[in-house]
Amino acid sequence: MIVPGYRDNPVEPWDPSSPVDPGEAEDFLRACYTENPRLGPVEPRLAIVRAQIAATGTYVHTTDELTHGARMAWRNASRCIGRLYWRSLMVLDRRRARTADEIYSLLVQHLQTAGSGQIRPVISVFAPAQPGQPYARVWNEQLIRYAGYRIGDGGTVGDPRQIGLTEAIRGFGWRGKGEAFDVLPLVIETPTEGVRVYELPERAIREVPLSHPEFGWFAELGLRWHAVPAISGMRLTVGGVHYPLAPFNGWYLGSEIGARNLADADRYDLLPLVAERMGLDTSRESTLWRDRALVELNRAVLHSFEVAGVKMSDHHTESQRFLTHLRNEEKAGRRVPADWSWIVPPISGGITPVFHRYYEEFDQRPAFYLDDEAAELARGCPRRTR
Repeated sequence: MIVPGYRDNPVEPWDPSSPVDPGEAEDFLRACYTENPRLGPVEPRLAIVRAQIAATGTYVHTTDELTHGARMAWRNASRCIGRLYWRSLMVLDRRRARTADEIYSLLVQHLQTAGSGQIRPVISVFAPAQPGQPYARVWNEQLIRYAGYRIGDGGTVGDPRQIGLTEAIRGFGWRGKGEAFDVLPLVIETPTEGVRVYELPERAIREVPLSHPEFGWFAELGLRWHAVPAISGMRLTVGGVHYPLAPFNGWYLGSEIGARNLADADRYDLLPLVAERMGLDTSRESTLWRDRALVELNRAVLHSFEVAGVKMSDHHTESQRFLTHLRNEEKAGRRVPADWSWIVPPISGGITPVFHRYYEEFDQRPAFYLDDEAAELARGCPRRTR
């Protein structure tokens, strides 16, 4: 996806009860004000922030600081190949929202803003965590995901990755259709209201039916995928302030759908079906039937999004653009963290330019993190210790 990547485990685990580190706040503010001279001198601002941290254990970002901090977090995202566009991120300041209804309404607005016309990169930043205080969360790992159901013969319908969350949501009374592409409702948890479940309205869900430029039978498979990959389970950290609810999106890299979501054996596992419909010899691996089916599945995804007028990038083009990003950052005197295993595409990696070099992987903030608790919520396994 052309969205911020993340680090599975922070260098130091996040302790929600800890006050803001004044040194981290100062490092961020100096960088922010250096990169944005229009904000004026940083020293007066530092004096205010130091006083706020001393009095309350935290401080409040200005809208300009929050905006640039979120963009820096994307720029620092080691697993994202699409960072050339980091300056274009639309930052929506949603810190005043408190109730589940308010949060839900703003998440719907996020999806509509991101998905109208051409897909645009958007982040909605909700209230930060206060030291020692509970905070609002969304259980879903993405704002739009398809349900996964167990069926009697040990198989599954839908997305197996979402079985745990689907079952947890059904425990709250939701009943899906039991089909392969049922959009899951949002699970919003707030300190005062607990868990509430909200169905997404049709106007917030933009989907693309999948067809193939040559194979007429492909459309008969009834496949589709949603247009906006909005990650909602990660924590944004800016200058020592933590934002546990900060969903963001870019646009899809075609291979994320065609070579992972629809192809992985523990996801939709469509390669055997596509190969069968293509009439390929699947009796042995050496016929490369998986490779041939994978290419055609990816062709179908790219073709379908193009026909639908939905923005998407292919892995060859994006690999070249990532190298442009590296050159830009080098000229600006900035180091670029990158995780080779994520930057190299999951299809045809060896014939993309990002394959033939090494990268530095290091923790650089502002950043996005996937915390253990967020991962457990996405699996439908909430902790009750907060």
